[in-house]
Amino acid sequence: MAKVTNISNNCLRLIEHFECGGNVNQPKWLNAYKDVAGVWTIGIGTIRYPNGKRVKQGDTCTVQEAYEWLMWELKETMLMVDALTTDTINQQQFDALVSFTYNVGSGNYSNSTLRKLINNNPNDYTNIVPQFLKWKYADGVESAGLLRRRKAEAYLYVHGELKFYYSLNDTII
Repeated sequence: MAKVTNISNNCLRLIEHFECGGNVNQPKWLNAYKDVAGVWTIGIGTIRYPNGKRVKQGDTCTVQEAYEWLMWELKETMLMVDALTTDTINQQQFDALVSFTYNVGSGNYSNSTLRKLINNNPNDYTNIVPQFLKWKYADGVESAGLLRRRKAEAYLYVHGELKFYYSLNDTII
């Protein structure tokens, strides 16, 4: 199996869905807004511009800029996931981990039990899936949106398919 170092369209669709409802064209996403954790965000989850400046209230962007910034950030995220993760993961696992790391940050991924379990055995789904689901808090408060995202990332990790909506009884493995 060849080493995976680039995302597929599934990763991009997953990030778009959870960062801007899959439609960055809506004015809401083209103007700076506070995310669930109260961080100023714009476009498709951008919190810091390529020049290093943080997004602030009143900032605006175009759809093209939103995608340029996303791709700039994803290049860094892909490099970090590649550097921190065993080379034996497959495309669906890499995609799920890039989405996860894009959302929680590379420092959090680096120090996570999730990463340690994956590096030990990337197919140990019984132990890996619950680790995805632990990352459902924003400022110490459980977020239904983050839980849905974690379930979608875990589902992609295990099954290689996108699934965005879950009922209380849905299982991942």
